[in-house]
Amino acid sequence: MKQKTWPARSDGSRFLSLPLSKIKGPKFPTRTSTRQIRFYTTRPSDGQDFSALPYDVLTKIAASFSLQNLRAASLVCKSWSEALKPLREAMLLLHWGKRFKHGQGGVRPNLDKALDSFLKGAARGSALAMVDAGLIYWELGHKDKAVALYHKAAELGDPAGQCNLAISFLQAEPPNLMEAVTWLYKASIAGHVRSQYQLALCLHQGRGVNCSIKDAARWYLKAAEGGYVRAMYNVSLCYSSGEGLVRSNQLARKWMKRAADRGHTKAQFEHGLALFSEGDMMKAVVYLELASRAGERAAAHVKNVILQQLSATSRDRVMLLADNWRALPSSR
Repeated sequence: MKQKTWPARSDGSRFLSLPLSKIKGPKFPTRTSTRQIRFYTTRPSDGQDFSALPYDVLTKIAASFSLQNLRAASLVCKSWSEALKPLREAMLLLHWGKRFKHGQGGVRPNLDKALDSFLKGAARGSALAMVDAGLIYWELGHKDKAVALYHKAAELGDPAGQCNLAISFLQAEPPNLMEAVTWLYKASIAGHVRSQYQLALCLHQGRGVNCSIKDAARWYLKAAEGGYVRAMYNVSLCYSSGEGLVRSNQLARKWMKRAADRGHTKAQFEHGLALFSEGDMMKAVVYLELASRAGERAAAHVKNVILQQLSATSRDRVMLLADNWRALPSSR
C-alpha cells in the first residue's frame, strides 16, 4: 500500500509532487508507553466512595491502562483489586503474546500462539490486547475481525485502536471519510502522534473535512514535536514554503535535519543538497550516501559528483561515517 506524505498538486498544494511511502501491507502504529496516572487512596471530600464504582464501569475506565497504572489502581482498595484482576491477567497474556509474536524471551516466533494470547487478553477486557489481536488479523487478511476489535478498543478510549479504526475507514472501498476523521480527531487530542499526522493529511487534502492548510500545519507540528518523522518532513516543507506556517528557512532546515537524522530518506537527500550548496562536502556526502542506500536514485548521482572532488582519504572517511551511522529514535 502506498500513502502520500504530502498532497500532490491537484490537492491545492504548491508542491509538484513528493514520494509516496512504500508500506508492505497496511501498517499501524506500534504502541508507545501511556502516561502515568496518580491515584489517591483518600476518599473525596464530598463523601463519595469511588471504590463503590460498578465493576463494569471500572473495567471500562481501566481497559487501556498500562501495567504500571493498572497496578497502581489495584492498590486503591480491595474492591478495585478484585474488579481489576481480569485486566491484570490480560496484561500477562499480552506480555506472552508479544513474546510469541516477536520471538522474544527465549521463545520462537509463533503467530498462532501470539494471536491466542492476545484474544484471551481481549476477552478479559484489555483494549491493548484487542489492538494487538486486530493487527495480527489484519496481517492475515481477516480485516472484518480486525476492524471489530479496533472498534471495541476505540470505544474503550484507546488511542491506538481509534487510529487503526480510522485508517481502516480510510482504506475501505469506498472509504468512510467522515467516520475516519471523527476517530482521528479523538485520538489526536489524546496525543497519539500517528493520528495527528493522519488528521493533518486529511485536512491538507480535504478528505472528510474542509481543506485547511493552516490547521493541517498545526497538526503536522504537533505530530513532529511528538517524534513522528513524516510529520517532521512536512513541517519543514510548511516552513520552507510559508504554507500554513510563517516562512522560516531556519526552522525549515531544523526540521529537515531532524527528519534526516531519524532516517527519512527524502529528508536525507534534501538535507544533503542543502549542505552541498553551502560547501560542506563531507557532511553532504554522508547524507546523500544514506539516501542513496535507501533507494533515492537522484542522491546517488549528486554523491558521485562530490566524491570525485574529494581525496581518497576523505572518501574513505565519508564511507566509514555512513557505515557507522544510526538513526535517532522516533515514533515513526
